[in-house]
Amino acid sequence: MKTTSKRKFISAFFIVLFLAWVNLAFTATTPDEAKPWNAPETAKKIKNPLKGDAAALADGKTLFMKHCKSCHGAKGLGDGPKSKELDTECGDFSQKSFQSQTDGEIIYKIKEGRDDMPSFKKKITDQDELWSIINYVRSLAK
Repeated sequence: MKTTSKRKFISAFFIVLFLAWVNLAFTATTPDEAKPWNAPETAKKIKNPLKGDAAALADGKTLFMKHCKSCHGAKGLGDGPKSKELDTECGDFSQKSFQSQTDGEIIYKIKEGRDDMPSFKKKITDQDELWSIINYVRSLAK
């Protein structure tokens, strides 16, 4: 191969390599964008058996402060001290996008976890405690 042909080949190779890298960089998405967190249809239909009375809200707040506050913040705004260390957004529980979920969707996500959100099905085994947390986060709506 002549020197000029070699240079053209090497230049073309690096151009193709660069374009492939640019394509990858612009099509890459964050984990949250790549996969929305949808609960299965069966979970969406699960109903909360607890009333959102003062006792359930107080229990839910106590449990939330113990298990959730470090990431989700004291008011559920996603601004807890650990939130800055995470790769995924903690979400804002006061937003309509969160509050529009069914209780079944929320309990599914608490139990199963995903990415930085740990599974709580072995950590909080009392179902009433989980429902109390849901009642409390419902009270955080704007």
